[in-house]
Amino acid sequence: MDSQQLAGLTARARRLAVPGTRRVLGLAGAPGAGKSTLAARLTDRLDGLAALVPMDGFHLAGAELRRLGRADRKGAPDTFDAAGYAALLARLRAPEPGTVVYAPAFDRALEEPVAGSVPVGPEVPLVITEGNYLLHDDGPWAAVRPLLDEVWFLDLDDHRRVHRLVERHVRFGKDRPHAERWVRESDEANARLVAAGRGRADLVVHMT
Repeated sequence: MDSQQLAGLTARARRLAVPGTRRVLGLAGAPGAGKSTLAARLTDRLDGLAALVPMDGFHLAGAELRRLGRADRKGAPDTFDAAGYAALLARLRAPEPGTVVYAPAFDRALEEPVAGSVPVGPEVPLVITEGNYLLHDDGPWAAVRPLLDEVWFLDLDDHRRVHRLVERHVRFGKDRPHAERWVRESDEANARLVAAGRGRADLVVHMT
């Protein structure tokens, strides 16, 4: 992403960050599209006006995925606590004076969610949240989109996106054949689901 594009997106996010209000901006897109990177950059550039709350904090724990028989497709819609995520977004939309809300995060080194990791003070006017399924309209995920003031869909060329995904899996401990198989059989199935929600976004961001 070049500096001009980032500056334009920052300006658009800044218009949502009005002191005395609380708005929620969502960044959606397929695995590897650059959601977490852009969300972090926007949060940093807004200099205290935004807090970053990732959807990935609502991954089910590994032990629960194994109990449910879903560990081999971690990252699919039913491997998250979607209702819990929607409940947190609803709480974040209505901040209580003097009350800090603590959101979970996801530790990629551990491959586990970590509760109470992200403090969101009531004075912060904008919450930025990012994840695959913000525009998914099936089951409990359908409750998410109405809780977001804007959603941007991040679009990245599939070849580059898949390459980035494989390298990320390798960086966090998978051997390369396993990483390539996981992307092909799991991540890309999820990417097709994510793409179906593109038309419900307020803005499509072409990542470069």
